[in-house]
Amino acid sequence: MKANEIIQAEAKYIVQTYVRPELLFTHGRGAYLFDSEGERYLDFTSGIAVTALGHSDGEWAAAVSQQAAALTHVSNLYHTAPHVQLAKNLVEHSFADKVFFCNSGAEANEAAIKFARKYAGRGQSKIQNPKSKIIAFSGGFHGRTVGALSVTHKEKYRRPFAPLMPGVAFAEFNNLASARQAADDDTCAIIVEPVQGEGGVQPAAPEFLRGLRDLCDQHGALLIFDEVQCGLGRSGHLWAHEAAGVTPDIMTLAKPLAGGLPIGAALVTDKVAAVMKPGDHGSTFAAGPLVCAAANVVFDRVSQPEFLAQVRETAAHLKNRLESLTSDQIVEVRAAGLLVGVEMKGSVKPLIAAARERGLLLINAGENVLRLAPPLIITKEQVDAAVSIIASCLSSES
Repeated sequence: MKANEIIQAEAKYIVQTYVRPELLFTHGRGAYLFDSEGERYLDFTSGIAVTALGHSDGEWAAAVSQQAAALTHVSNLYHTAPHVQLAKNLVEHSFADKVFFCNSGAEANEAAIKFARKYAGRGQSKIQNPKSKIIAFSGGFHGRTVGALSVTHKEKYRRPFAPLMPGVAFAEFNNLASARQAADDDTCAIIVEPVQGEGGVQPAAPEFLRGLRDLCDQHGALLIFDEVQCGLGRSGHLWAHEAAGVTPDIMTLAKPLAGGLPIGAALVTDKVAAVMKPGDHGSTFAAGPLVCAAANVVFDRVSQPEFLAQVRETAAHLKNRLESLTSDQIVEVRAAGLLVGVEMKGSVKPLIAAARERGLLLINAGENVLRLAPPLIITKEQVDAAVSIIASCLSSES
């Protein structure tokens, strides 16, 4: 089928929950995507912070090919080596003692919610009034399944699907007084992104995260860090919360973990893992040997100190270049490593379209925030090329 036929068939056969530009991508190499017309695009989206090693990484592709030729799926009813190796890697490089695997960030957050409710005493007949309240924050985004959507703040996402899961209270992000006001002895968990992605690339203040840790300890609640977008090297640290020196009870991961294949994970302490019993939760496709073979390649590379040092160096260069742009349309540049938000005075959609016409792929984080989330292997030269295109788009708008 030709590109225009595929685009027309998409509209005919697929539920229209996305607005896509009329491009058909056929392959990718490193930080570049190529369309059906042979045009090359510098990819500063990386599939919404997913393809950490870029497109078609050789080691990643070889691992996927070899595993596909050996064993792809047996379900979680049986043991396989790749998912155990991945769990070992995650535990040995984090606060966690155990891992639960799933298929996406939303599923990881659903698991975290279930674990928190179970930990608080639900299902235990000896506890008459188990805790149930979960505190979430303004600007937070945790997924589109019903539980994850219930702790997602934006009304536009929530309203069409109400009523959602009860027992959720929202506080103001980066406002510890607001969180204290929302918390009480019915609170079983607080869920927060150390860096809000969809919420406009808003980093949590270290003292805010430390205060939430204290608040959870005070009320016997669990602290859940959602690192689905900001985790695994994106911030320049292996985990985004490391910069604040705060340890959660549960951390959720997904987007970059398998380099483009679907995976999610909830990392937990032993005290949380101990309340979950066989049959309490599950997933048919989670942690299959194919996806875990891919994830082990990604983790082994990204977790190397020299790799993370390179991310920090390139990220600093990107932020400096963006801050040097002279445009009265720019309000602020916010960054956590290679997750960058450029807040503008107006809608960023025209700029995204103009950049695409010039061979640069960008996405938004809300109506007026330009989000840059390139592959973690991006070079300074590619950063310079991207910023030059953004500058040309800004100058043509003014």
